[in-house]
Amino acid sequence: MLDIDFDRLLAAYENARHDLLAERVAEGHWVGELASSALATATAVSALALAQGSQGSGFPPRRAGTVQGSAKPQTPDLRPLIDRGIEFLATQQNSDGGFGDTDLSHSNIATTMLVRAAFHLAAAAGEPHRDLLNSAAAYIDAKGSISGLRARYGKDKTFAVPILTNCALAGVVDWREVSALPFELAAFPQSWYRFFRLPVVSYAIPALVAIGQARFFHRKPRNPVVRALRGATVNRTLRVLERMQPESGGYLEAIPLTSFVVMSLAGAGRADHPVVDRGVKFLLDTVRPDGSWPIDTNLATWVTTLAVNALEGSGFRVQGPAGVQSAECGVRSAGDVGANVIEWLLSCQHIERHPFTGAAPGGWGWSDLSGAVPDVDDTASALLALATFADPKQFNRQAPHGPGAYGRAYVAAIRGTCWLANLQNRDGGWPTFCRGWGTLPFDRSSPDLTAHAMRALSAWFELGRWGAKGRNRFCARIDRGFSYLANSQRADGSWSPLWFGNQDHPNEENLVYGTARVLLAYRDLGRMDDGAAIRGMKWLVTNQNADGGWGTAAVKAVSDTRQSVLNRTAANGSSVEETAWALEGLLAGLDNGPLAVDNSLQNAIRQGVDWLVRAVEDGRHGRPAPVGFYFAKLWYYERLYPRVCTVAALGEAVGRLCGAVELVSIEEQAGNAER
Repeated sequence: MLDIDFDRLLAAYENARHDLLAERVAEGHWVGELASSALATATAVSALALAQGSQGSGFPPRRAGTVQGSAKPQTPDLRPLIDRGIEFLATQQNSDGGFGDTDLSHSNIATTMLVRAAFHLAAAAGEPHRDLLNSAAAYIDAKGSISGLRARYGKDKTFAVPILTNCALAGVVDWREVSALPFELAAFPQSWYRFFRLPVVSYAIPALVAIGQARFFHRKPRNPVVRALRGATVNRTLRVLERMQPESGGYLEAIPLTSFVVMSLAGAGRADHPVVDRGVKFLLDTVRPDGSWPIDTNLATWVTTLAVNALEGSGFRVQGPAGVQSAECGVRSAGDVGANVIEWLLSCQHIERHPFTGAAPGGWGWSDLSGAVPDVDDTASALLALATFADPKQFNRQAPHGPGAYGRAYVAAIRGTCWLANLQNRDGGWPTFCRGWGTLPFDRSSPDLTAHAMRALSAWFELGRWGAKGRNRFCARIDRGFSYLANSQRADGSWSPLWFGNQDHPNEENLVYGTARVLLAYRDLGRMDDGAAIRGMKWLVTNQNADGGWGTAAVKAVSDTRQSVLNRTAANGSSVEETAWALEGLLAGLDNGPLAVDNSLQNAIRQGVDWLVRAVEDGRHGRPAPVGFYFAKLWYYERLYPRVCTVAALGEAVGRLCGAVELVSIEEQAGNAER
């Protein structure tokens, strides 16, 4: 039996749960906060500098105020904002001369090149920043300069070409080094894009157009026929760019992507284009008081659904020991979160075909803001969150057209499950945005996305009313999904995810996250006795750290001024997020009879619970690590991630282990009585 101090476990869970609930905004959902990003800040500074005509574009500065004889506003004086951004960047250099994506990140060549370009475009390359730029240049040279950048991204030009474009606009890279992007292809119908095998992923069409035009403007083809044909599509593709721009002005709500579009158009002589005006406004709206920018405005929908699932999931799966209500085990009902969360989640669902990716109605994006795009991970999480509120009697009584939030949630969930099911790829897995688009990372199948989609479909299949034909289709999709998961499992038993990483892993992969997330699909669909699941469990057990946690959150070498900040995230090499993920995955092993009594599994669970409980007791459960992997190998951390992960793992432990703890206590009492 597991020797766990249940009182400590329950106290830690309640404390962590209280802290997470306290993070809600007034409307009842969660917004969270993304890390300030040196990369995002550098791209924003470059964009603002070019939009105002500070340097590098070859075009006169745009004046503040309004155009004479017109009510069209001009860009305000951006110089103070540019200067504040430069001041922030000057505090972010690491001791090796490079820059990382966040203040907790290792240096990388991409961010360092973008920071150097920003200093040049902002006319800040002289004193007092000469030493900083010399150190940055030395770091870039040591990492292979342009060839090193290309090696980082391989055949995916989604981020390498924008970085080189930024550097070329700053005059630190020759335009010959910037690959020509086929922006003219955006003039074709959106449904054709998948057949062109574009060198960028599906979400990067705005970058394809703007950066492609900047390269075309600065280095036109020598062939006059090609030059004329490409030039003839400039205005038409600009209209595509304008049509795809969301109300907020921020493409994907992403500061880097929006900045690349703004700087490219401004650097090509189109600083007064409406896309630039709206993009600049977006940057003004998202800057932080210290002059920095995050990589994205927020992940409100994502963190809200994660929080709901963490708070409520175990309460619906586990009832605790015989005769004991789940509330007595520290697990509350869905009412704790509030019915208004249902309404808020319903308002986040995309109910029209999305102009950005052409996605059909029914999915959810990562935010409630206009720049979000529906994707598999966020849709799956939203469906699981709605399922935690699901009372089958409520749904069956009111669905599909009955009054109230439950009836609307049922309709929304069925629409969402159809949307999710239709994105399954031919290989049986699920991609991020678009089915069958290509082979670049965010367009091909991924184990973590596939597992998440299968769990969501399973949850709503049980709640829905399906006929024999629907049941057969569901079973066929799930079987194909498991086949994909089995084929994508590595020889050592692990799975590699897409959306999370580990900066200390040789390939920047987070196998703990990938393996743990896949195991939850095997658990939810009752297949924990499958050989693949058992191998995954054994991998997690084998890769537990000596301190009882998981991860490699080692402290990186940084300047003395920031060493104390970084020290707070390290706890003997383990991170809160990875330990919680692994623990939740291991607890799924208790669904496998023979495995549940395995000593190595029980010891791993006991040590993992102890590590996480101590983290809560020491106040470390709110300290994030840079485990988030954004588009194109861009690191971030989210303030709510460790809190959400802790509640999910400890809540699962409380729900599953409280009965075992009671049994151990009874056995000990019986043994003492006999003695």
